Amino acid sequence: MSNYPNPSGYQYGAPPPSQSYPSAPYGHPPHGGPPPPNQSSPYAPVSSPYSAPSAPPSNNYGAPQPQQPYGGYNTPPPPGPYGTPFASLTPSAFPPGTDPNVIACFQAADRDGSGFIDDKELQSALSSYNQSFGLRTVHLLMYLFTNTNTRKIGPKEFTQVFYSLQSWRAIFERFDRDRSGRIDSNELREALLSLGFSVSPTVLELLVSKFDKSGGKNKAIEYDNFIECCLTVKGLTEKFKEKDTSFSGSATFTYEAFMLTVLPFLIA
Repeated sequence: MSNYPNPSGYQYGAPPPSQSYPSAPYGHPPHGGPPPPNQSSPYAPVSSPYSAPSAPPSNNYGAPQPQQPYGGYNTPPPPGPYGTPFASLTPSAFPPGTDPNVIACFQAADRDGSGFIDDKELQSALSSYNQSFGLRTVHLLMYLFTNTNTRKIGPKEFTQVFYSLQSWRAIFERFDRDRSGRIDSNELREALLSLGFSVSPTVLELLVSKFDKSGGKNKAIEYDNFIECCLTVKGLTEKFKEKDTSFSGSATFTYEAFMLTVLPFLIA
């Protein structure tokens, strides 16, 4: 599977060939805004190819972007083999230096002290920081940060979710230049480029159509759907890169591997 047509004669199933805005529309602290008064921010910069840069890149995002093939990505493939989405979730711990507010938030959600929280507990924990998401987005977050569909998340992954959401919020606000609370297709393209993803105009149109709450009328997406869009592009790209061992932009999938790659994003 690649960004190019499959070889002719391929039969599916058969063996393949070898922070915040000062005015409306939000009306409340923005998603990813600061914690309640008297609490320090739980967020800190993280070293990740998907984190927001500490300052805007030197190039002008309104200017033409450097030539890059569609489907390109700027980071090396992640380590580890392709795995089943139903693998057991490994227990984890908070990374050293984790903000105490993040730890307290997780512990408050982990009522049974199991070391894991489920999807509804994560949804509630995020809501306490004005990060309101539907369960589908919560499920995608859990899948992307645990690589399983067990719909539980541990301390390490919980911390990564918080930091990444803050980074994505900063990116959304940077490209929502008219402060409308939505980003259009051109702004989405630039936002994805800043994350290291270069998608074709056709894919971009599909993304906007999929994540536009108005059903395509506004041709723009809001913050919560922007997060779901980023999770989908990031997740599918990382799964593709697991198979792109030569880092060439092309990969070969068996039918089983292809289904296990795509279906978790459809059933989230």
